[in-house]
Amino acid sequence: MEDLLRELAPRVLAAVTRRFGRFDLAEDAVQEALLAAVTGWPKDGVPPNPAAWLTTVAVRRMTDMLRSEQARRRREQLDATRSLPGDLLGGEPTTTADQDDTLVILFLCCHPEIQPASQVPLTLRAVGGLTTAEIARALLLPEATVGQRISRAKQRISQSGARFRMPAGEERRQRLDVVMQVLYLIFNEGYTASSGTTLQRVELAAEAIRLTRMLHEKLPSEPEVGGLLALMLLTHARRHARTGPTGELIPLAEQDRARWDRELTAEGIHLLEEVLPKRRPGPYQLQAAIAAVHAEAERFEDTDWAQIVALYDVLVRMSADPMVRLNSAVAVAMQHGPAAGLALLDGLAKDPKLAGHHRLAAVRAHLLEQSGAIEPAREAYLAAAKLTTSSPEQRYLHARATRLTPPAAHEEPAS
Repeated sequence: MEDLLRELAPRVLAAVTRRFGRFDLAEDAVQEALLAAVTGWPKDGVPPNPAAWLTTVAVRRMTDMLRSEQARRRREQLDATRSLPGDLLGGEPTTTADQDDTLVILFLCCHPEIQPASQVPLTLRAVGGLTTAEIARALLLPEATVGQRISRAKQRISQSGARFRMPAGEERRQRLDVVMQVLYLIFNEGYTASSGTTLQRVELAAEAIRLTRMLHEKLPSEPEVGGLLALMLLTHARRHARTGPTGELIPLAEQDRARWDRELTAEGIHLLEEVLPKRRPGPYQLQAAIAAVHAEAERFEDTDWAQIVALYDVLVRMSADPMVRLNSAVAVAMQHGPAAGLALLDGLAKDPKLAGHHRLAAVRAHLLEQSGAIEPAREAYLAAAKLTTSSPEQRYLHARATRLTPPAAHEEPAS
């Protein structure tokens, strides 16, 4: 039932928003309809047409909210009454959720007027069908904070006068970039949680993949959407091998590749083979291509680092993301030795977006260890551990530092 409600939520929200033109109120109405389903369906059974049931409940609640608002402001009452069909003022609503406008809702949640910090929770709520409490747990934020961000985002949509329509032309191109960025942020938070006691939040990564699949189905001619989906699939395929029995982090070089999901890997590579021939390469396609090179190596030692470095060379010229340059430095170190990678890190340390980031310190520690600089490597591992708020990463970094700590010198016996 949970999967069904999550699938239907954006369709119902789109139907109600299209009918009333008020996304802020429609979203509240749909949430109440979902709550009614959660409490009523286990007892009464799932109705024959779940989408129509949810839409009917949401429309009735929406009508109640509009009437309450109309009672306070006569002008809005006249405007709303003109826009409401007669059936909503008396009999059964005729609105259905047969028309799937999920993609319109997704683009609306990523409206440029909404702050990036609010786009993710609003997308998870409106398109993912998650409750505020579920989003708070997924993002490891207080429920009140998530609620405030969603509320502010809905207010911004209302204040901006955004119309419920699919953007076209250049506007859609710009908005699509934001949509993909939001989906990738959701995936990354699920793949490697920025804080907390677990390395991965698989349900969050899976939700990002579900939404990206939906986007790809609606926009199959956009190669970057296919590239983003391929990247997620190829990366998510490693999830079972990334942690040990007690949840400890297992780095890529030590993972048991037999535990990688072969079906997801094959699907990701197939997608990549579809989009790359279109000769419209973008950052997501290139990152997916790098992930595919890793996937095609049966062992870490078999990795084609020359090909990965060549792909990163193109990606660095295309993307301003400093994390891309950091990953490129790792690839260079794997092909040309740790000294070459360390030389690149010196330049990255000046980037304000990377300065103070635990990954920069962790990469430096790894390359210092490879170069034989044991004490500087140990110090860098400890510095990285202090900078991260992820418990599994802290434990891993401390373990690496401990491994490099020389045994305590034995005291000379008294003469």
